[in-house]
Amino acid sequence: MKPPVFWNHLSGPEAKVSLRTVLRPLGWLYAKAAARRLETTQPYNSGVPVICVGNATMGGTGKTPVVAYLLKSFRRLGIPAHGLSRGYGGTEKGPMPVQPDHIAAQVGDEPLLLARNGPVWVSAGRDDGARAMVANGAKVIIMDDGHQNPTLAKTLSLLVVDAEVGFGNGCVFPAGPLREDLDAALDRTDAIILMKPTPDYKISDHLREQLGGVIVIPAYLAPKEPAPKGPLYAFAGIGRPAKFFDSLRRAGANVVETEGYADHYKYKDEDLESLFVLAAEMDAGLITTEKDYVRLPKGYRRGVQTWPVSVVFEDELTLRRLLHPIVEAAK
Repeated sequence: MKPPVFWNHLSGPEAKVSLRTVLRPLGWLYAKAAARRLETTQPYNSGVPVICVGNATMGGTGKTPVVAYLLKSFRRLGIPAHGLSRGYGGTEKGPMPVQPDHIAAQVGDEPLLLARNGPVWVSAGRDDGARAMVANGAKVIIMDDGHQNPTLAKTLSLLVVDAEVGFGNGCVFPAGPLREDLDAALDRTDAIILMKPTPDYKISDHLREQLGGVIVIPAYLAPKEPAPKGPLYAFAGIGRPAKFFDSLRRAGANVVETEGYADHYKYKDEDLESLFVLAAEMDAGLITTEKDYVRLPKGYRRGVQTWPVSVVFEDELTLRRLLHPIVEAAK
């Protein structure tokens, strides 16, 4: 789904205060159900360190590049870390390892991307996934999403926050983007990865106040290569497609048109045929994110470019200090 505009406005005409007020009781019930599940579920202890990279809001915040960074970091240290995902958007329930011949319709787009950096498992039950992973040699489990999932005991909880929208209007779904009460989410957080659109982006005072005394590690996504030359028709089905479009423009790309879709959108033939026709009319090349690319039917991929990015931590030392006990425990 595409998030309603009023989710990300604290005040003003865009806030739709009346609609937010009507939906707030449903948000209270949603938060109550999440809190009860957390309180009444006994988490499974896998016997190995578990790092959870989660978020407090609906939609994308930049978790996948953080998980990829962690998988690569442990691999460089010779520590067998495995990624764990519920495989959103895929039909497989697992637990099962992601294989090279899998497609997004089976295991989801994020697991396919993450599997380029190390072993990744898909499991609807995180506890069942952990059992299978440890039985297959995992010494560290890196969980993509799952901050609100109580079935697996966590060693380190990292919360990824989009610095531009923060926690939106501060309301719980459906009145706002929060998955649970914000204080409850922050109480279970060891550190915040604050994902900025640019290195020099100024964090709002309001967001700084909300983050309170939690450790904050600023970060941003940097392109792995220069933006392609020539006119580009950009499309994306991620949490905030505008982030991708804006990044391309900041890198100097000649973006002549854009098309945004819902997060994890499953592209149909008619969608792509239309994009190819429109791009040809503008004499432009099609470009999208890596996450979108793996969801494209293979017959359409040849005519679409991607623009890969990786995460850069402005305070990598603090992150490494948080990871140090896990590294020592896994040796």
